[in-house]
Amino acid sequence: MANLKEVKARIQSVTSTQQITKAMKMVAAAKLRRAQDNITQMRPYAHKLSGILKNLSSITDGENYSGKFSEVRAEQNILLIVITSDKGLCGAFNSSIFKATNKRIAEAYKSQFDAGKVSILPIGKKAFEYFTKRNYNVIGDFWDMFTPVSFEKTAEAAQFAMDNFVEGNYDKVEIIYNEFKNVATQILNVEQFLPVVANEETEKADYGVDYIFEPSRDEIVKELIPKSLKIQLFKAVLESNASEHGARMTAMDQATDNAGELLKELKLTYNRTRQAAITTEILEIVAGAEALGS
Repeated sequence: MANLKEVKARIQSVTSTQQITKAMKMVAAAKLRRAQDNITQMRPYAHKLSGILKNLSSITDGENYSGKFSEVRAEQNILLIVITSDKGLCGAFNSSIFKATNKRIAEAYKSQFDAGKVSILPIGKKAFEYFTKRNYNVIGDFWDMFTPVSFEKTAEAAQFAMDNFVEGNYDKVEIIYNEFKNVATQILNVEQFLPVVANEETEKADYGVDYIFEPSRDEIVKELIPKSLKIQLFKAVLESNASEHGARMTAMDQATDNAGELLKELKLTYNRTRQAAITTEILEIVAGAEALGS
């Protein structure tokens, strides 16, 4: 049985850890409120703009500037934009992204990966470190995106992907990230970024839409499609940012509860050890008294 000094030291250590996890939970909760407000305000705008983008892509001449973002080619060179966090202590938030990326490569792009034609554009320090250490083809210098989150930084990463797609360096670009649902739940998303294609939901929603263009259609599309793509990536970054704080808040809450349970066990052990020591001392005193009396 551990002595009193060792148990007391463990109690002090666990108490300090519990205070830290409580503080981290409160910080994550404060950051989550701001991040949740940001993504809640962004979603309707991004969704509507995405719908307009895909509808315009279906009615725009493939030879002009916008058509270059809608050009479907043989999938030889693949770019995956992987969004994680800068810091840890957020449960399975980052590991789920890494597993999803490896699974996506194994299931959809194995031949391209074996040929060295799958590239990773990491957003978040954890993604940069993970894929760099494992010798993936890591490109771009956009991983430091969350200090702080800004549309300007995200737009640079989006423009980089768009330019490389137009130049033919990549035939398909996908985004892998965690979508925020609530504090305890994040939804893993694999979303196509380029080429821009209309899905069934967009086609149904925008069927029969007849836009009035002012100024010309080509001029509007030339401005709208790049901006829409930048908004799409920015939305993914905001979703991931809110998911990170939610995951960290949940993880720290569980850690605080676990520390509380451990403290109960340690205090019980301390009391039992103390009682055993007192009982031993009493027995020794009684035995000594009886020896002197005899």
